[in-house]
Amino acid sequence: MDLKQLINDCQNNDRKAQEQLYRLYSSKLFAVCLKYSRNYTEAQDNLQDGFLLIFNKIGLYSFKGSFEGWLKRVMINHVLQQYRTQTFLSLVNENVSDEAEIEIDDEDISLDYLLKLIQELPDRYRLVFNLYVIDDYSHAEIAEMLSINIGTSKSNLSRARMILKEKIEQYRNEENKIVPSAK
Repeated sequence: MDLKQLINDCQNNDRKAQEQLYRLYSSKLFAVCLKYSRNYTEAQDNLQDGFLLIFNKIGLYSFKGSFEGWLKRVMINHVLQQYRTQTFLSLVNENVSDEAEIEIDDEDISLDYLLKLIQELPDRYRLVFNLYVIDDYSHAEIAEMLSINIGTSKSNLSRARMILKEKIEQYRNEENKIVPSAK
């Protein structure tokens, strides 16, 4: 079955087509959910709820542009909506001017550990970091998506980078400690 037919079948509430669509895209969309969620369990919940939303909104897909891109945007917006209802997005604008640069070698830190560090960031920092660094949104777009101002978006990104830099440096220092041998 081609993608266009699969989408049409999903628009007609065909359960088998929905299951097939889920199987095709769930792993990619779960990766999106993991980036924006606090932990694995929350990401699973966001994936399930996000797919329900996708199936409800699939009639809005107009076959223009990438379908996978459309799915990703719906999923990101769904996950962000979970945070919009919480009060943490009414932020105090922090003036952090230092751009913390982080150099990471493949042998240095595993991708799983880096994801864990990102997931441990406070919600406001994690969301801005992922939107800007990983998904390439502008600060103006992030400000609109999260209902914050551009300066707050920039400040939160800078703070997220500083926290990650500190945690990575701490990890490196712990890894480089020489353990005395037992005599």
